[in-house]
Amino acid sequence: MMTGKQGFFSLRGSLLFLAVLTLLSFTYLSLKYSTPTPQVTNLSVEKLNDAPGTEKEEEGGGEEEEVPDTFHSPRVFKLNYEEMEKKFKVYIYPDGDPNTFYQTPRKLTGKYASEGYFFQNIRDSRFRTENPDEAHLFFIPISCHKMRGKGTSYENMTIIVQNYVESLISKYPYWNRTLGADHFFVTCHDVGVRATEGLEFLVKNSIRAVCSPSYDVGFIPHKDVALPQVLQPFALPAGGNDIENRTTLGFWAGHRNSKIRVILARVWENDTELDISNNRISRATGHLVYQKRFYRSKFCICPGGSQVNSARIADSIHYGCIPVILSNYYDLPFNDILDWNKFAVVLKESDVYQLKQILKNISDAEFVTLHNNLVKVQKHFQWNSPSIRFDAFHLVMYDLWLRHHTIKY
Repeated sequence: MMTGKQGFFSLRGSLLFLAVLTLLSFTYLSLKYSTPTPQVTNLSVEKLNDAPGTEKEEEGGGEEEEVPDTFHSPRVFKLNYEEMEKKFKVYIYPDGDPNTFYQTPRKLTGKYASEGYFFQNIRDSRFRTENPDEAHLFFIPISCHKMRGKGTSYENMTIIVQNYVESLISKYPYWNRTLGADHFFVTCHDVGVRATEGLEFLVKNSIRAVCSPSYDVGFIPHKDVALPQVLQPFALPAGGNDIENRTTLGFWAGHRNSKIRVILARVWENDTELDISNNRISRATGHLVYQKRFYRSKFCICPGGSQVNSARIADSIHYGCIPVILSNYYDLPFNDILDWNKFAVVLKESDVYQLKQILKNISDAEFVTLHNNLVKVQKHFQWNSPSIRFDAFHLVMYDLWLRHHTIKY
């Protein structure tokens, strides 16, 4: 008969045996099923690239491009941009007489060039679809600039736009599904704003891609798109990586056609460090004198004109001169995509009185960073025909792609 003490030792021995057995079992299973992280070699990357579902896009795929930190969220942008390239479809209404105001691109020069390039590029792009049932957005191809070029008054332009859109509403079922929320039109400078004044059903419902994105003229930033106003072709090559040549602190020359420009000229035109002219530089002074001043300046002042926008901003970016934005209520182009504070100086109009000190307070190291970032974003403010990845056309399309996600059927 087993005593109490013997039973105790027998029980303890059994528990110890079970504990050792459990430990050995877990160790065996851990070694059997654990998977060490393999080294990623060029061969494994190639195999991944050849795997199903990882094919590069036939159009515009090309080599992998690194997205710089001038974007708000580089990684998110990259993923969304690639999705846009694969999926985004736009239907262009075929209605309208091409000899009047519809379907044909505008000239690709001057201050309305952005409108012309968009009209041309959207027609020839991968985004166009002939099937309206697969479209994410519908393009209303009416050129306000073309109407203005034919001498049409603003009053008659409004009537023409209204009649045209109402004809699309009555002929097709697509507008009525969203009351126009998935429709957009494109127009540059201030003509498009004037041409659609009073057309509440169009201004409040559809997406407006305009070069006059001012909050005080009805621009709705979460719905509308700020179109960059670009004066193409540029007279001289792009600037950049030329900091040692930039000895002038700040530069501006132009018409005094706004209050802020009048103040800018009055306060700073006689300053010895700021190169401020109270009028445009005459061509008689020499060949491309105005453009060459961009090359010699660190900062280029960009006050709003008759509207908040100015082609001078894109000029500054192209020539490698840090743009100094002097406009209130201005939704900058690609503002929800690019971080303007990394390549520009964004001020309120009231800052004009402290302009010189603000610029002088920017350290050499900060200026170098701004300049280097400016070079990175130059391609985003360039229109091309045909368009290329990440240029102005594609970033406008990306902005439209973002807008379409908010539309409910």
